[in-house]
Amino acid sequence: MRGEQKMENAIRNYEDVDSWKTVIFLYNSALKEVGTKLEILNDEFQHVHQYNPIEHIKTRIKTPESIVKKLKRYGFETSIENMVRHINDIAGVRLICSFTSDIYRLAEMIGNQSDLRVLSIKDYIKNPKESGYKSYHMLVSVPIYLSDSVVDTKVEIQIRTIAMDFWASLEHKIYYKFEGRAPEFISQDLQECAQMVAELDDKMLSLNEAIQACLADEPDPGVVEAVAENIIGNARDQKTLQILRKAE
Repeated sequence: MRGEQKMENAIRNYEDVDSWKTVIFLYNSALKEVGTKLEILNDEFQHVHQYNPIEHIKTRIKTPESIVKKLKRYGFETSIENMVRHINDIAGVRLICSFTSDIYRLAEMIGNQSDLRVLSIKDYIKNPKESGYKSYHMLVSVPIYLSDSVVDTKVEIQIRTIAMDFWASLEHKIYYKFEGRAPEFISQDLQECAQMVAELDDKMLSLNEAIQACLADEPDPGVVEAVAENIIGNARDQKTLQILRKAE
């Protein structure tokens, strides 16, 4: 509630500017803040572990049409105040990972950010939606520092694997084509595809863990190659030295 009040106060402070533009300015600023934090976390992880948990980062601001539809679906009148209070995913960030283990690792890293406040978590991976949808949702609040105030702004962060994102993109297109009333056989096929995606993610995670275990037990191939070249080089040097000595 406190953050929503600050947002409304910020809108009132810009009475000479269109309210919609002010709101979008604040949400765009929030996306920049969160996006920068995520890129730094990814770079740090690469620096420490030589591995990037994030494959892609996507950001978006919900369209006015989508916001109006959602407000009507929730039973609220269309207004800037209702939009700020009741629509939590106006500003959205989607993190695409390779493995399900990356999802929870990233969620923990995000939760440890001192200037990000986690407002709610919805784990649709452990508890998928009836449609088969899987993703990890975090609603966070990020402070936007303006010239004369600080405005806490909500951003929804969705974390999912490449396979989950592929399924969700297809499901989203079908949902809008049929306006939420897809034929039963299509819904059933989508659920079956969701199960295939889950099995694929499990298989890929197991494969990655097996690869990591192998690398932990055996020397890095690059290191082995470098050592071998060094040994061969030393042998050649010794042979050359012997030839030179005989020539003397």
